[in-house]
Amino acid sequence: MADSGWPGFAKSLKGVILDLCGVLYDSGEGDGVAIPGSIEAVKKLKESDLQLRFCTNETQATREKFVAKLRRLGFDISASEVFPPAPAAMAVLKDRGLRPHLLVHDGLLPEFDGVDKNNPNCVIIGDAAENFSYRNLNEAFRVLIGLEKPVLFSLGQGRYYKETDGLKLDVGVYMKALEYACDLKAEVIGKPSPTFFQSVLNDLGLQPHEVLMIGDDLLNDVGGAQHCGMKGVQVRTGKYRPSDERHPTVMADGTVDNLAQAVDMILNQRGH
Repeated sequence: MADSGWPGFAKSLKGVILDLCGVLYDSGEGDGVAIPGSIEAVKKLKESDLQLRFCTNETQATREKFVAKLRRLGFDISASEVFPPAPAAMAVLKDRGLRPHLLVHDGLLPEFDGVDKNNPNCVIIGDAAENFSYRNLNEAFRVLIGLEKPVLFSLGQGRYYKETDGLKLDVGVYMKALEYACDLKAEVIGKPSPTFFQSVLNDLGLQPHEVLMIGDDLLNDVGGAQHCGMKGVQVRTGKYRPSDERHPTVMADGTVDNLAQAVDMILNQRGH
C-alpha cells in the first residue's frame, strides 16, 4: 500500500494536468513573473514519458494571447495543450442556441466574436476585473431578471487569486451576487466543473486514476480533480494559504513547496 500515497502513486501515472496562474507564474504588470523553477519543471515533464496538459480558469485574454504571454516568460507551451473556459463556453452556447450578454474582461471579447449577442437569453460572467462596476453588474442583473428562465454561466468560481501586488477578488464573488439577486444557480464552466475536467481527460485519452492535477487552489484545482477521481497535489505558491492544510472537507493528496519540487518528486519515483 506504500505506493498509494504521495509521492508513491506517481509510479502509476500516465498524465499530469497543471494549473497556470499561481503554479507556473504570478500575474501582474506586463506579463507577470515566472515562479522560480517552474520553467525548468515544465521542460522536465515534457521530456518525460508523461502526457501534459494545462487547465486554467484564466479569462482575461484569449487563449492565443495568453499562451503567447507564457512563451514570452520562457515556457514551452502551445495553445492546443491549454484548456481555458471561454472556448468551452462557446461550444455550450452553440449547442444550446443561446445568445449571451457578456460581463467579461475586454481582452476576452474576441473569443465570443462568432456568436449572436442580440436580444440575449443568458449571461456569461468571467474575471472582468475593472469591468465589475455597479453599472455593469446591474446591467447583467437586469438581463437575468427579465428572462422567464434565466441562465447564468460563470467562467470558473474562484474567490480570489494572486497577482504580483497582492490578492485580487475573482469571478466567484460576483457570480454569488447575481445568484443571490436572481435566486438562481449558475452553471460553472471551468474548474471545478466535472465536465471541464473530463474534456481534458478525453483529450489525454486517459482515465482519472491515471492523472494527477497540480494547482494552488485547494477547492477548485485539488478538490475538483479529486471529485472526478484524479489525485490532487497543492503547491505552496500563488493563492495557497497555510490554513488550506487544515481544511475541514478537502485534503490534498500531497502538498509541496512549488512545482519544481513536485516534478522532481514525481520523476524520482519513476526512476528518471
